[in-house]
Amino acid sequence: QVQLVESGGGPVQAGGSLRLSCVASGRTFSSYAMGWFRRAPGKERKFVAAISWSGGSTNYADSVKGRFTVSRDNAKNTLYLQMNSLKPEDTAVYYCAAAVSWTTMARTADYWGQGTQVTVSS
Repeated sequence: QVQLVESGGGPVQAGGSLRLSCVASGRTFSSYAMGWFRRAPGKERKFVAAISWSGGSTNYADSVKGRFTVSRDNAKNTLYLQMNSLKPEDTAVYYCAAAVSWTTMARTADYWGQGTQVTVSS
């Protein structure tokens, strides 16, 4: 089992920045690929970004490329999502996720956090 707790969400104006954090506990953090998903109001949950066990590989949704950066600190059991140039359409609940398989990380995960709300106003 892996427990995931997100933080760092909140309100921000368009063009601003936020950094989300996700602290993991339980099984060995460095054994998992990690990622972020989001669910906008009235929409399905969608993939945002992922990072491999070592941090050597990353993957992003087209909608956030060049604006968001995913990173991890295995010594601190923490995953990050730096979000810059935020847009109103980035408004969503952001979920941290952990997966045994890197190849399926963009579609699903084995463990999920509770989510943190990000609200971008124009």
